[in-house]
Amino acid sequence: MRTHTTRRLFGALAVLATLTLTATACGSDDPDTGAASATPKDINGALEKGGKVTVWAWEPTLKKVAEDFEKKYPKVDVELVNAGTGDKQYTSLQNAMAAGNGTPDVAQIEYYALGQFTAAKSVDDLSPYGAQKWGTSFTSATWDAVTGDKAVYALPMDSGPMAFFYNKKVFDKHGIKVPTTWDEYVEAARTLHKADPKIFITNDTGDAGATTSLIWQAGGRPYQTDGTDGNDGTAVTVNFADEGTKKYTATWQKLLDEKLVAPISTWSDAWYKGLADGSIATLAIGAWMPANFTSGVPSASGDWRVAPLPAWTEGDMTTAENGGSSLAVPKDAKNKELAYAFTEFAATGVGASSRVAQGAFPATRADLESKAFLDTKFPYFGGQQANRIFAESARNVGTDWSYLPFQVYANSIFNDTVGKAYVSSTTLDDGLKAWQDASVTYGKDHGFTVDQ
Repeated sequence: MRTHTTRRLFGALAVLATLTLTATACGSDDPDTGAASATPKDINGALEKGGKVTVWAWEPTLKKVAEDFEKKYPKVDVELVNAGTGDKQYTSLQNAMAAGNGTPDVAQIEYYALGQFTAAKSVDDLSPYGAQKWGTSFTSATWDAVTGDKAVYALPMDSGPMAFFYNKKVFDKHGIKVPTTWDEYVEAARTLHKADPKIFITNDTGDAGATTSLIWQAGGRPYQTDGTDGNDGTAVTVNFADEGTKKYTATWQKLLDEKLVAPISTWSDAWYKGLADGSIATLAIGAWMPANFTSGVPSASGDWRVAPLPAWTEGDMTTAENGGSSLAVPKDAKNKELAYAFTEFAATGVGASSRVAQGAFPATRADLESKAFLDTKFPYFGGQQANRIFAESARNVGTDWSYLPFQVYANSIFNDTVGKAYVSSTTLDDGLKAWQDASVTYGKDHGFTVDQ
């Protein structure tokens, strides 16, 4: 499950930690890939012997998973530590790795951030433990996000296939049809705002995750590496001039130029208020969003519905991911066999199902396809079986997407580059070019071979 802070940009401390970690990794000639040396047989022996496994994660559903794991393996003690959400945890994790002291046995890492840890060779390859056998158990997008060059760097924990959330009450009042394409979306934005200037189709003040997700859906592939996974971190290409990116900017620029999006930041108090009173009428966001609606906007229960994400080309069902995280075993973990055992338990089988039952959105095919999951009715969305839409989106996520091995840093400078398009005459195209140039400079300065 993705919480409201996981896409916030890093502060200065996190950026400094990233600089240190990446520079160290790229300047090293060490051929060690961080591969684990244990085997599945070693895991069984470790579980019989017992011990302590420390897990750094902010995901609340892991509490029950840890309890169930300890019941099944009474000699093992699982210590769950919330070292901060997303950016805060990464800072602590990088500091522990740099110091060579205090590194956890398991760490929750979002997909977009995993590359910086694999590039730094600071997480283990889980293949020797037998992790490759789970490849067909996860959705293609999540498995691709954690693998590369025959290595498995983590196990997927959840996912965020995108869907379209809309305020049915507002749409019905103004006679708006649910848009099936982004062109229709722009027309709906115009109609709504003309009917009531206080209503905006959505909010946007510039967000790296939302922007890259929509470019992903449009067919843009601005990031490439010397592998197909985005994890090698050696030769990198950054190019925001491709056709898919242009589709996105051409459409979104109209919304900005015509002032059809609310200048309100996501997760702010004003954002929650807009979702509650209908002045923000839609969201294109990950399938983890329902829990945030229920807890953050209870007064609008029954007003909202879910639909498939609008298409860039009529009839195209391609979607994208927006959020999601994995469980990785740091190279400096003390109890690696127990660490992998817990990771596998939490990410697959009964552990994964337990987390889904608590509200996490699955990365596992079995849970996505289960009748109980698909038939679940959401009272918040008027009894709608929204998981059917989410599951369909998960099946149609565009392939071959990569993040930069320094995406954490790149996202931290988004507002300094692309963000200018929201507050000045700078266009999205110009802003993305500035983001590209700054990312290229950073990559070259830190040992990567970067093309554009």
